[in-house]
Amino acid sequence: MEYNKIIAVTGLPGLYELLSSKSDGAIVRSLDDKSTRFVSSRIHNFSHLESIEIYTVRENVNLVEILKAMESSGEKLPEDKDGSGLKNYFSKVYPDLDFDRVYSSDLKKMVKWYVVLKNNNIEIKLSEPAEEEVVEEEAAEEKPAPKKKAAAAEKEEKAAAKPAAAEKPKAKKAEDEPAAKKTAAVEEAPVAKKKAAAGKEEKATAKPAAAEKAKAEKAKENGKAGKAAAEKPKKAAKKKS
Repeated sequence: MEYNKIIAVTGLPGLYELLSSKSDGAIVRSLDDKSTRFVSSRIHNFSHLESIEIYTVRENVNLVEILKAMESSGEKLPEDKDGSGLKNYFSKVYPDLDFDRVYSSDLKKMVKWYVVLKNNNIEIKLSEPAEEEVVEEEAAEEKPAPKKKAAAAEKEEKAAAKPAAAEKPKAKKAEDEPAAKKTAAVEEAPVAKKKAAAGKEEKATAKPAAAEKAKAEKAKENGKAGKAAAEKPKKAAKKKS
């Protein structure tokens, strides 16, 4: 049986070993008659001896220090009903007690608890801090910490991805505008080429027509000139005759 499992229950005499805790109370075993019972937390309060402190003229001390002083003292335990004897005893065992705030009922309780602990061969000592430190180190070495780091890294990646996602539509717009212009230019180019070709064809068609017209006018002029030349000899012949 360990000291850190010993509790005092308000409204019940003696000390108890805490066997198990429940949401509405606890199952305890009496150190006096070894009986086991359920104690409701609605009616009673539980106090671990390990957590009890005692007033002194300086700083408060843990109950263990008083019990240890009683254990190492050669003084005979006083009768629990003798108030003055209790005060004289503790004045010798632990003179720094603040007797203005530690009442005779408290002194009587400490004597009774000491007797019960000794009768059950329970070593009076606090839980070793080293065990608590090991538990804290093991908790620090568990894997949830990397998960937090991974979660933080994931958040950073998402935060970095958001600006990139926001920039994509802009990039598309920037790419679409030249494409639209390019498409319009490609569509307009053939039209311009066709117009230019049509103009060339009209000019090419117009040139032979103009040439033919000029040739016809020249031939006509030549024909008139020949006719005039032919008529001149005839007139000359008439005159001679």
